[in-house]
Amino acid sequence: MSNTYLIASTKQWNIDAFMQERHRFSGSWSIITSNEDLTDELLSALSPRYVFFLHWNWIVPASILSSHECVCFHMTDVPFGRGGSPLQNLIARGFETTQLSALKMTEELDAGPVYRKEELFLGGSADEIFHRSARVAIDIIDWMVENEPVPVEQVGKVTKFARRRPAQSMIPHDVGIDEVYNHIRMLDAEGYPSAFMEHGGLRFEFKNARLVDNCVDATVSIRRNLNNKDEVQ
Repeated sequence: MSNTYLIASTKQWNIDAFMQERHRFSGSWSIITSNEDLTDELLSALSPRYVFFLHWNWIVPASILSSHECVCFHMTDVPFGRGGSPLQNLIARGFETTQLSALKMTEELDAGPVYRKEELFLGGSADEIFHRSARVAIDIIDWMVENEPVPVEQVGKVTKFARRRPAQSMIPHDVGIDEVYNHIRMLDAEGYPSAFMEHGGLRFEFKNARLVDNCVDATVSIRRNLNNKDEVQ
C-alpha cells in the first residue's frame, strides 16, 4: 500500500495546520493550492494512498474521483446540510456546534460515504472557526492514515443548503442584537464578503464583532456604494 499522500487546499489556515503537525505523519506528503496543479499526470506520478481536499473551490474531475481515493471535509452532520456555505447556513439557523464529516468524494456533491465525524464548536468569527476546523481535519487525517477505515454510507433524511450569494451579506432589517452579531461573525474570514449595511450612497462593512453586555462592538469600514447607480460616474 502506498505511503504517499496529497493535500489540496486553497486556504492558508489548512496548510499551516498541517505544517504545524507534519512531524506526526510518516510517508511522503505533497501539497497543491491551485486547480491547475490537480492533473491526472501528477496523480499518476505520485500514486497517493489518499488525496485530501480541504476547502477546495473547484469540482474535482470524475477521472480523478474514479482512479484515486479522494477525501473531503464537510462542516455538517451529513446527510443534513449537504451543499454550499455550510458554516453560514448553520449559524444563520442558530447552531452552536456541528460535525466535521470526512467523506469519500463522489460525483454527487457531499453524498459520499463517511469515514469519520468529529464535533466542531461554532463560536467566534468564521476565521476562528475555519482555523479550528483545520486542526480537527488534521486529527482526522492522522487517524485515517493510521487506520485506513472503510467509509460507511450516509443514513437519514437528506437536507441541502443553498450556496449564499454576496447580496445576502447585507444585515437584515428588524433583527435583534444576537442576530446582528452572528451575521457579522459568520462572514468574517478571508475570501468572504463582509456583512454590510447601506445608507445614503454609502456602504458600511463590519468585522471583528464582539458581543458585550447586549451590545455589538465591531470594526466598520465606510466607502461609497458603487452598486448604487447614482454613485457610478
